[in-house]
Amino acid sequence: MSTFLPLVIAWTIIALVTFPFLLRVRVPYGRHARVGWGPQVDNHWGWFWMELPALLIFPMMTLLGPRPKDLLSWMLVGLWTLHYVNRTLIFPFRLRTRGKKMPLLIVGSAVLFNATNGVINGWWLGFAAPPDRAFPDALVILGGALFLIGMGINLRADARLIALRRHGEGYQVPHGGLFERISCPNHFGEILEWSGFAIAAWSLPALSFAVWTFCNLAPRAHDHHAWYRRTFPDYPRSRKAVVPFIW
Repeated sequence: MSTFLPLVIAWTIIALVTFPFLLRVRVPYGRHARVGWGPQVDNHWGWFWMELPALLIFPMMTLLGPRPKDLLSWMLVGLWTLHYVNRTLIFPFRLRTRGKKMPLLIVGSAVLFNATNGVINGWWLGFAAPPDRAFPDALVILGGALFLIGMGINLRADARLIALRRHGEGYQVPHGGLFERISCPNHFGEILEWSGFAIAAWSLPALSFAVWTFCNLAPRAHDHHAWYRRTFPDYPRSRKAVVPFIW
């Protein structure tokens, strides 16, 4: 424990240091794909392998660790698994893309990222955390509600984006729901999810994951927003990138 929490703090600081870098460098996959980033893999399987470590590591470490589990632990494992079953086993194979690839370098980086977050949170909840709090409490209710609201926003936004490719067209301007306010409700929803998870868990590892989620996805949404404005001259000027009315 004496070295675990300082390592988590250091990991969180890396996220904050990475944030301004990601605001300047467009990660080269999806609509931002470009040559010069090494070998490529099919994007469907790239997404699968990127998300798989998170799906496996956190639940396994939590459930197999010696720390006694109460209802809060089971709830956190359930929320995490619910998200990553979708991201690993469902979302990649719903994508209506053919022949699209992503750099193997990006896949490998995401595997390490998801494995690290899975290990940090799994070690805490499976081995190191104090006994669970009384269940439910205000933090569980607020955090769980935010998680479910965020996941609903994320799923709804993904469904709208996937539906735009139903007839094989390229990228189009999405409309409806939060798309009228921000360019990337899917990213906003995921940020809400892991913020809610951090509130419910009330732990430094969960907070670290929420910080990393924002530092990864907010710059990605910023890049998407700028791309929409460059690509579509009539793109609604009132939309923000990722946080309604703010950014």
